[in-house]
Amino acid sequence: MVPAGGAGTRLWPLSRAGAPKFLLDLTGSGRTLLQQTCDRLAPLVGDRVLVVTGARHAQAVGEQTGFGVDRLLIEPSPRDSMAAIGWAAAVLEREDPHALIASFAADHIITDDEAFVACVREAAEVADTGLIVTLGIEPSGPSTAFGYIRAGEPLSGFASARTVQAFVEKPDAETAATYVASGEFRWNAGMFVARASVLLDELAREHPALAAGLRAIAADPASLPQAWEGLTKIAIDHAVAEPAAARGQVAVVPGRFGWDDIGDFASLAGVLGEAPLQVLGAAENLTALDTSGLVRVGDRQVCVVGLENIVVVDTGDALLVTSLDQAQRVKDVVAALKASGRDELT
Repeated sequence: MVPAGGAGTRLWPLSRAGAPKFLLDLTGSGRTLLQQTCDRLAPLVGDRVLVVTGARHAQAVGEQTGFGVDRLLIEPSPRDSMAAIGWAAAVLEREDPHALIASFAADHIITDDEAFVACVREAAEVADTGLIVTLGIEPSGPSTAFGYIRAGEPLSGFASARTVQAFVEKPDAETAATYVASGEFRWNAGMFVARASVLLDELAREHPALAAGLRAIAADPASLPQAWEGLTKIAIDHAVAEPAAARGQVAVVPGRFGWDDIGDFASLAGVLGEAPLQVLGAAENLTALDTSGLVRVGDRQVCVVGLENIVVVDTGDALLVTSLDQAQRVKDVVAALKASGRDELT
């Protein structure tokens, strides 16, 4: 299943509430991030892909994927990742309690699809034993932008799977450097594989009302509008992964493929390549002299002179100017616009 939600506010003004980043082609591949995700999963499951998305984006998701209503679960409102993933698990559980469910976000970039497929297949083998399995990304450096997974002992009978000792929140720079140097930690990309019934039973242990509510919605889809609003809003990490790991019920398979969640414009610039200046949009409308960073050009001429590590994004109705170092703060612009009543821009 593919959770397709969130507004991607750190990529404003490209990503907005009405057209979030998973619906955009940010890499120039000709495929949106959502389409790339579904393409990547096809070798693993064929047409056995469900997308969970909000009502506001359901039409666009259907158009981009070609999925009918039988492959779209439409949330009346955002209730965070546990409700989205748990709903899909509850639907699948009714078809086959022993079936596996795997969750992969709609807005991530992955390189080396063969390595990704191999990793997921091992994760499925481990999950078939009754464990919840997460894919841990090999850190490329001591990032403070991601949570971490602390790996434990190797699991007998599997190529690379290990137990999970703990999930760790985003650390400061010094702690992140210690994590990476130890070789025991992986980035937490929020990818999970488990039997549908195992996932829901673990949820029932920690949040019985939420598990019961999701199972009730799966049993009676007509109850969705009313029942959904009463569901607890919580992430899968806090609801299931962390407490299950503390009881030894979670494993990690190291992912030796390239991965990025494109969390901000600095991340996007790195994904696009190593050239000092990355250009998106109508490159013929850009004049850049002695400039490095990332520039997105629209229909008008943009000139940038003598600026390093700059971010310039022109969408016609909005212009963002910042630096790669300050890219994480773009979300604050969105908050400021909302506070000033300029919701039409967000």
